[in-house]
Amino acid sequence: MQPSSSGLVFYLKMARSLKKGIFVEERLLKKIAGKKAATTASIKTWYRRSAISPEMVGFTFGVYNGKQHIDVLVTEDMVGHRLGEFSPTKKFLRHGGKMQKEIELKAKEAEVAAAKSAKEAATTAGDKK
Repeated sequence: MQPSSSGLVFYLKMARSLKKGIFVEERLLKKIAGKKAATTASIKTWYRRSAISPEMVGFTFGVYNGKQHIDVLVTEDMVGHRLGEFSPTKKFLRHGGKMQKEIELKAKEAEVAAAKSAKEAATTAGDKK
């Protein structure tokens, strides 16, 4: 628990000595200084390790994940977390193997069957008019 410059107390998820304080990249604070959150476009950054401070609330940051910048809209709930927590570096594909493929195939077949029945119902309703 560390008080910020505005007097608010927030919790850090990642371990860091309290006497060192939180790490907020000074360049990020300079970029948002004097700007309004509503009118500012996405601010591109590579500082994933920087903690989110209360001054950043409302701004949109383009946080680099190693391949592209992912837009992160900072809210009050995010204060004390790191920017990198909201920009995943790995893409989750899916779990499973043969069983997962079978389940997905059955779901797709059911979807196609439902679409066919809906189409037939629409054509028979159109013929009756």
